[in-house]
Amino acid sequence: MKKFSILSSIRLKFILFFVLLILIAMQIIGVYFVRELELKLTANFKESILNRVNLLKYNIEQELLIERNEEGINTLRDEIRTLLSENTSNDIQLIMVYDKNSRVLATSDQNNQGIVGQKTTDKNVSRTIVTESKIQNTLQNENNERILYLYVPIHVNGQVEAVLYIEGDIEQVFSQIQVITGVLVTGTSIALGITAVLAVFVAQTITRPIMDMKRQAQAMARGNFSRKVKVYGNDEIGQLAEAFNYLSRKLKNEQAKTDSEKRKLSSILKYMTDGVISTDRRGKVILINEAAEYMLNVSRETVISKSIISVLGLEGQYTFEELAEETESVILDFSTKENPFILRANFSIIQKETGLMNGLIVVLHDITEQEKIERDRREFVANVSHELRTPLTTMRSYLEALSEGAWRDNEIAPKFLHVTQNETERMIRLVNDLLQLSKMDSKDYVLNKSSIDFCKFFHHIIDRFEMSKDQNVEFVRKIPDTKIIVDIDQDKITQVLDNIISNSIKYSPDGGKIICKVMMYHEFIEVKIADQGVGIPKENLHRIFDRFYRVDKARARRFGGTGLGLAIAKEMIQAHNGQIWATSTEGKGTTIHFTLPFDRKKGDDFY
Repeated sequence: MKKFSILSSIRLKFILFFVLLILIAMQIIGVYFVRELELKLTANFKESILNRVNLLKYNIEQELLIERNEEGINTLRDEIRTLLSENTSNDIQLIMVYDKNSRVLATSDQNNQGIVGQKTTDKNVSRTIVTESKIQNTLQNENNERILYLYVPIHVNGQVEAVLYIEGDIEQVFSQIQVITGVLVTGTSIALGITAVLAVFVAQTITRPIMDMKRQAQAMARGNFSRKVKVYGNDEIGQLAEAFNYLSRKLKNEQAKTDSEKRKLSSILKYMTDGVISTDRRGKVILINEAAEYMLNVSRETVISKSIISVLGLEGQYTFEELAEETESVILDFSTKENPFILRANFSIIQKETGLMNGLIVVLHDITEQEKIERDRREFVANVSHELRTPLTTMRSYLEALSEGAWRDNEIAPKFLHVTQNETERMIRLVNDLLQLSKMDSKDYVLNKSSIDFCKFFHHIIDRFEMSKDQNVEFVRKIPDTKIIVDIDQDKITQVLDNIISNSIKYSPDGGKIICKVMMYHEFIEVKIADQGVGIPKENLHRIFDRFYRVDKARARRFGGTGLGLAIAKEMIQAHNGQIWATSTEGKGTTIHFTLPFDRKKGDDFY
């Protein structure tokens, strides 16, 4: 929400509107009134001065028409001074009369009679005499007071004989205007105050329901739809308040529906095994469910607002527009050397009612297991075909040789038949192993468990191998002397031990040792069978229990192995709820470990 400013208040705007309206109106009226008043008063002042000047001018002209000798000049000055004194008033500060030689003939200033007879330097006097016209001007004196200066020519017998100079105090006119302006300003202030009070009242009646609606809107934004706006009347504001209350009720109902749908959608997305990602129209992630977070190993906070291209790791392969147009599934391979992980992504466009794209829905499905099964199936078919083709090819070659006459050779024929017999037995072993694995995969078999002394059982297996071994290897037994009673299917575990010990003998060097060890723990026993052979590289160690997997394929085929022995052993040990694994140091030998469940109490009862 934006920070509230007092200038954004509609109440203040109402008050300012009315106050400024009155202020502007009063300013316009005041400026026009003062200007017209100034023009009128100055015109009246000048007209009053001129009327008195005309009368004074006439009297002076009459005095100038009287014939006087040299001695009569003083009498003329006295008469004119008397006339000037009689016409002096508050409006006229100074009256002077100049003769045609620009000399002061008389002055109304009693304190400055010494200038009489002196010649003036005022150029306006000479200009008036020359032009025989009146000069009028308003200037400020040294006290910043406005003075009306008037020069009037006095004619005698058609010639200018004198100039009448008058200083009018026009400042008093402006003083009156200033007083009137002050009254106008005071009236304007009073009007503004009254207007402000009325504006506050009017604004309150308008803004109060608006403020109620604002608080209701803020409450609605927080999800509270229970409040109602008070209706103060049936005017437009009241109708707006009623409409707002109706909107609040409708939003409350729609919000309830939306929340219900969101909860349903959230529940669906939460418990979906498939990952779901939603984007906006620019390809930015706006929604991701827990399954997608787990699949992509990301958190919601890190991917929201990120590009779907970068989230799916498709930079340089696709653009967002190309993904939106993709109709086929896109395979996302996040596999590592240790852990395969493959996802299938399907894309669906979210469209507006107008048909424009509003976003994209991405559905992720984990197909790692499917791909692994498909890969295993292909490898299985390829391996079975290869394992069967090799002995069949060998048999065909020897049989063709026999059919072409080699059977007559008493030395070669038995060898060829012996090889054919070995290859036949090898195929039989392979088929038997495949049937056994198939039966175990389908769970269509039952373990015939019985309680036996595992130490005695293990000794018996080792004794059998010692009696029938062809190589010079030594069995080292580290088996406890105590009885260890376990519930096992004796035939299945015999097969496990046969496969493991057979491999140890095959890959042991001449004169090597095979260590057979049994360790007893609280809930299980661990069996270790270690040889001193060439060992297994670390990168291949985790795959030796896969079907048909051989570290050294050429050597394994030379020994007649099918590549299924350890895979069968793994299936049988897991069927007994045990675990099997291998450890190896390249060049020093390999150790096969497996565990079997063990119950001490049952062992005690066996005694």
